[in-house]
Amino acid sequence: MTLALAALLVACSPKQQTETKDMNQLSFTTEQAAWMSAIACDEAKGDLMALESAIHNGLEAELTVSQIKEALSQLYAYTGFPRSLNALGVLQRVIGDRQAKGVKVIMGEDASPLGEDYDALKEGTRVQTQLVGKAFEYEFAEATDYYLKAHLFGDIFARDNLTYADRELVTVSALSGLEGVEPQLKAHIAGARNMGVTEEQLQDIVVALAANGLLNEAGRLAGLLQTEWPQGKSNDAYAQYFTGQSFLQPYFGGVANVTFEPRCRNNWHVHHGAVQVLICVSGKGWYQEWNKPAVPLTPGTVIAIPEGVKHWHGAAEDSWMQHLAIHTQEQPDATNEWLEPVNDTQYNSVQ
Repeated sequence: MTLALAALLVACSPKQQTETKDMNQLSFTTEQAAWMSAIACDEAKGDLMALESAIHNGLEAELTVSQIKEALSQLYAYTGFPRSLNALGVLQRVIGDRQAKGVKVIMGEDASPLGEDYDALKEGTRVQTQLVGKAFEYEFAEATDYYLKAHLFGDIFARDNLTYADRELVTVSALSGLEGVEPQLKAHIAGARNMGVTEEQLQDIVVALAANGLLNEAGRLAGLLQTEWPQGKSNDAYAQYFTGQSFLQPYFGGVANVTFEPRCRNNWHVHHGAVQVLICVSGKGWYQEWNKPAVPLTPGTVIAIPEGVKHWHGAAEDSWMQHLAIHTQEQPDATNEWLEPVNDTQYNSVQ
């Protein structure tokens, strides 16, 4: 480890926390939380180019160096030291670049000092019990049980420059970026709720990942949330292109949540100059391309619709369905060509 990196790990600002935080509430704004989610997921994937961009945007949203540094340091416990240290190196480089250009960087406050009588094992056991929802003893691996209690939930979670809710948002976002860790992701979704992260804030992680092109990662999280998404307002502007009632809830980053009542579907249509991506977040539905079998839509399903392909999507006969819609690879002259309705014979054939 370089001396410069070592210095970054210990020095943000000598100023200590002066106010008591609510540790069971996010300290980020909605925009800051979105960029923190992208930062954590990019770190987990090891995508340093995307991470650099996300850090720049996070700093523009006035995330502090202290907050980002703390999140990347914490993630060594979930993604390993190599990726954590690589990410900290990117953060250090971004700070240097911005300072050299005279661009504002908010260093932020470091964690409050712990008292001399601080008991990491005792406090960590308390925090772990809150996160899990009950006392947890990993009897199969007693050393790991100790590391979790005394180090992760004792030493790390005790650092109050991030709240418990902040840390669980970071953890859920990072685990969404890893394949094969769904049991841990599911456990931390529950832990995030226990630490004060709301359903809307969990949904915002899905939206943030999708808006940043982390589509499979957004789908992975959406498939495990099992939560009720907002219905939005009646989709009157596009009602002529739908059979049945639909509703629209726009989000930041060009992401829209479309809700379909049972049997509702849109007309056959074609996207020109763009790839549309659908991420099913609740209910059951169908996606079908012309002259191809229909594909079921269930929570977590991700569909990338090629440019120029005729298709439709909608709800199943016996279920409401909601999906996020995102346009990628969008050209300046992109258009949407609406065609004929999906008639009852066509629709019934996929049930």
